[in-house]
Amino acid sequence: MSQKIAITGMGIISSIGNNVEENFISLQSGKHGISDIQMFETRHAGTIKTGEIKLSNEELVQKLQLNADNNVTRTSLLGMVAAKEAVESAGISDINGYRTGMISSTSVGGMDITEKYFYSYENFPEKQKYIDAHDAGNSSLAIAGHLGLKGMVSTISTACSSAANAIMMGAKLIKNGILDRVIVGGTDSLSKFTLNGFNTLMILTDSYNTPFDNDRKGLNLGEAAAFIVLESEEIVKKENKKVLAYLSGYGNANDAHHQTASSENGQGAFLAMQQALKTSGLKKEEIDYINVHGTATPNNDLSEGIAMIRIFGENNVPEFSSTKAFTGHTLAAAAGIEAVFSILAMQHNLIFPNLNFKTKMEEFDLTPVTELKEKNINHVLSNSFGFGGNCSTLIFSKS
Repeated sequence: MSQKIAITGMGIISSIGNNVEENFISLQSGKHGISDIQMFETRHAGTIKTGEIKLSNEELVQKLQLNADNNVTRTSLLGMVAAKEAVESAGISDINGYRTGMISSTSVGGMDITEKYFYSYENFPEKQKYIDAHDAGNSSLAIAGHLGLKGMVSTISTACSSAANAIMMGAKLIKNGILDRVIVGGTDSLSKFTLNGFNTLMILTDSYNTPFDNDRKGLNLGEAAAFIVLESEEIVKKENKKVLAYLSGYGNANDAHHQTASSENGQGAFLAMQQALKTSGLKKEEIDYINVHGTATPNNDLSEGIAMIRIFGENNVPEFSSTKAFTGHTLAAAAGIEAVFSILAMQHNLIFPNLNFKTKMEEFDLTPVTELKEKNINHVLSNSFGFGGNCSTLIFSKS
């Protein structure tokens, strides 16, 4: 890349912690956040487990010091918590001091509110205000408004690769001199619609998800938000800012194979990783750790494993793990969550374990890291693959 893209701040809220420090402690101690559903009404409570944040909307409103009389969605509230932490982490006092924008991403949007009032809109006009909060862009504007951001705001929704594409878009805006600083990431709450939808697709497990295990049954859905702050080299030098890491490479591709399934040969994933490596200028041997997409569905793990073998060779795949066994699959927020985890891995020279793994897959000879492991990590490759063939890869580097 002709210009380094610095990461100067990060923020996160997930089922394993309400900020970066709490998430790191959970990752370090092997404490997952998968549990029975408590925070919203569903007939699946007690039978389906999710990565749920045990804070009510009212508690989030209080935490953010918002007006209690509003129609802010849970997706927006989670995004506000994470974005605020990211901005504070980056030491930004005047958010509009430079050309600053925000690229957020979501899949759920405001469904948590609109589904609640779906059957009463027609007879109760006063509830129709909640419809405005349904679309994906509403959450982005709400988060930007909470931050006081007056610059460019955009929203990306490419299923489970959304936050990765938001990060890529932010990098390109800086690289091409359009913006100096971009807050990028994603946010998604749990909702009946997504829970019922994934259950209908029969890709939810009835227990705890087991990424890359031969006996994997499916995923646990999760809710979360995570944002990182990207800044140009010019700002970093001018402000003498501390850099957490660099976004050194990125790539996305679409194999147009199926509405929900990945291709058998992992073509989309292969092309995304190939492009990310090319963009970074790194040799494949320089990747120290892969934070795999690792949803624990039969199709995804097989497809991703084959793609990694195609890139690195079966005997040379870098050490890898899926952190979704900690948080559940957080949909559009997933790549934002795993960007933070990738940066933490480099900062502390740790590979976080692939929980619940027992049996190697019979299709290939790949075993994830199953215990917390110390290792000097300079470059992390992070994969995020979504429905519709949307495949994205990011590479984070120490320098």
